[in-house]
Amino acid sequence: MRLQDVMTPQLEFIRENDSLIHAARMMRDHDIGMLPVLEENQIVGVLTDRDIVTRGLAEAVDLETPVCRIMTTGVKVRHAEDDVAAAAKLMEQQQIRRLVVVDRNERCVGVISLGDLATRTDNTPLSGEVLAEVSQPTH
Repeated sequence: MRLQDVMTPQLEFIRENDSLIHAARMMRDHDIGMLPVLEENQIVGVLTDRDIVTRGLAEAVDLETPVCRIMTTGVKVRHAEDDVAAAAKLMEQQQIRRLVVVDRNERCVGVISLGDLATRTDNTPLSGEVLAEVSQPTH
């Protein structure tokens, strides 16, 4: 099974200089916990609800701070044609809850999450295994 068959199509994104408050409102309005950060249609990072709390609020940054100050960089991506099991293995190894999915031109086209693995694949043991590995303490 390919990622494009089970991913959530990603229609929402933000830019590096968008404010934290703008990003938080987008997450609220679209009921999502992660936004890809794009510049010139290329992924430069992601901003998660956890980033906002652990890097933004915990450091008492201003709500107008650009997301580039707290976003996660070095984002792991996979291609839409890639195999779901291979992506799941990467999620396990890197303890990643969501992976950005790109097309052949490296444009963001979707996200594969633990929820997608659990609800959109017929491989329940796979999603349970990924969840167990991702949930391991990192200390």
